[in-house]
Amino acid sequence: MKPAAGTFQERSRQAIGDDALQSALGRLAEGFPLKRRNALDRLPEFEAMRAHARVMKDATLARLDTHLARFADACEAAGGHVYWCRTAADARAVITAICRKAGARTVTKGKSMISEEIGLNAHLAANGFEPVETDLGEYILQLRDEAPSHIIAPAIHLSQADVAKAFRASHTHLAGERPLGTPELLLAEARAILRRKFLAADVGITGANLLIAETGTAVTVTNEGNAELTMTLPRVHIALTSIEKVVPTLNDAAEVLRLLARSATGQDFSVYTTFFTGPRRASDPDGPEEFHVVLLDGGRSALLGSEFREMLRCIKCGACMNHCPVYAAVGGHAYGWVYPGPMGAVLTPWLSEREKARELPFASSLCGRCEAVCPMQIPLPGLLRAWREAFSATDDVALV
Repeated sequence: MKPAAGTFQERSRQAIGDDALQSALGRLAEGFPLKRRNALDRLPEFEAMRAHARVMKDATLARLDTHLARFADACEAAGGHVYWCRTAADARAVITAICRKAGARTVTKGKSMISEEIGLNAHLAANGFEPVETDLGEYILQLRDEAPSHIIAPAIHLSQADVAKAFRASHTHLAGERPLGTPELLLAEARAILRRKFLAADVGITGANLLIAETGTAVTVTNEGNAELTMTLPRVHIALTSIEKVVPTLNDAAEVLRLLARSATGQDFSVYTTFFTGPRRASDPDGPEEFHVVLLDGGRSALLGSEFREMLRCIKCGACMNHCPVYAAVGGHAYGWVYPGPMGAVLTPWLSEREKARELPFASSLCGRCEAVCPMQIPLPGLLRAWREAFSATDDVALV
């Protein structure tokens, strides 16, 4: 995904003047933050847990190469294949080659920010494959040819009427005057169409929330079950993820999972938390014949050696943007790339085109709410200040 045209200030002015977007954003404060607070009220040990998770993750990152090698060995021992990709282009090439070898036509996809980061859908389509997003929010955005505006609720900026309009424009084989006035009707229509895509898919691509070094296991966390259909029905499953997702043990993974859903959606646990290790075995009732893990560096090795290394603890829960007054005012598209909110304002200048992202660290009140709610205790205000100092040393950038 390329950075959006224009500056943050231009995009944010447009967002503030968009009444429909402002209405959608107004619902944010009534949703995830309240649910998170209620979930934490039921878990008095949450603060101790996140302090322990920070220590665990810092220790893992200090020996990242060792843990990744251990993961690769265990994954391959279980029958999987691991690919090391330095750049987005490398990852796209590997995935294209796997799809070609499989004779694929339809490729179903679970929600993956790394997929967005490397621009995978456009690349697959340009090479003759049909990529189909199966997360409902991502599917809606694919129909609208639009980027996600939130990392866990990608279509949060849209109304029910927007979704119905997209379905009528794209599902032209259905009756034009069919009723689509409720969420249940919209869901039923999407389910019927996507079910046919699941059954037709030759390759399924998911992300991975965690990689477990001791077992070679990849973990997904979802609420719709689409990732499970994406990884078990096609003959080939590809897990596309980035190198910092590794943790040493199953116990470490369980620790992070206890933090993740509570921080993201206010659930004690997500509806689907799936551990997958290798391809289908002879005794398994289902699963893919081939299992591939594509590991993207994409600038993260260099980030590990920088003053911004603590961002690599991020588990992509979205809590920082759910509590950010700037995100609540302008939404995710104003940030111009895959990762919005405070975490995006730190990551985007490093992982994307730095000059086009130089306003983002200034798009913050530095109120500290992002650090207060981060389950991995990432000092986001301090990292934003570090970027401000770096950019201010080379140019005059006005505070947004």
